Amino acid sequence: MNTDSKKKKDAVIIVSGGMDSITMLYDKKDEIALGISFNYGSNHNNREIPLAEMHCRRLGIEHITISLEFMHKYFKSSLLEGADAIPEGNYNEENMKSTVVPFRNGIMLSIAAGMAESRKLKKVFIANHAGDHTIYPDCRPEFIKAMNDATRLGTWEGIEISAPYTRISKADIARIGRRLGIDYSETWSCYKGGEKQCGKCGTCMERKEALREAGIEDTTEYED
Repeated sequence: MNTDSKKKKDAVIIVSGGMDSITMLYDKKDEIALGISFNYGSNHNNREIPLAEMHCRRLGIEHITISLEFMHKYFKSSLLEGADAIPEGNYNEENMKSTVVPFRNGIMLSIAAGMAESRKLKKVFIANHAGDHTIYPDCRPEFIKAMNDATRLGTWEGIEISAPYTRISKADIARIGRRLGIDYSETWSCYKGGEKQCGKCGTCMERKEALREAGIEDTTEYED
């Protein structure tokens, strides 16, 4: 008997609709029971979340969206202030620091861990990667370890935070997606959240570079 086919799905994934989390959704689909998106009022949430929902539906994975409206109301970040506030140019610390949403991953992981325990699941997947480390404090390996310790100790189920892409690049993630046959035109990266992806902001530039390095034709519709 093939025991892998009988493996119980015991994980939640935080799925935004971007390249990284959609890749992980397909990569770990046999383990995932629930996909959670969070609407925290960012410029691009309304572009990303429908794609997350579509991919979950395609894979037969339940999907829910949780509103975090308080973050848009009270937190400070260019990601919450409209398209004009988003910096253009390369994806680096100096350029992208304004897009940090304070403790965003900490909040989302806490809620996802609570959802996992409520459903008697064991694990929460998050798709942070090595390129995020210098810019976003709540993407760093030390933070993920600390959150894993907290959720393991703070839940009866001993919920595990699993971040298997933490030490690889976005290009490496794109290579995984190429192997899985993912169409990245069905993902969203642009922080401006317009009708099309702008092609100029840091996340668009990072997206282009990752696809190029992975040898994937970029069929994204950009404004430029």
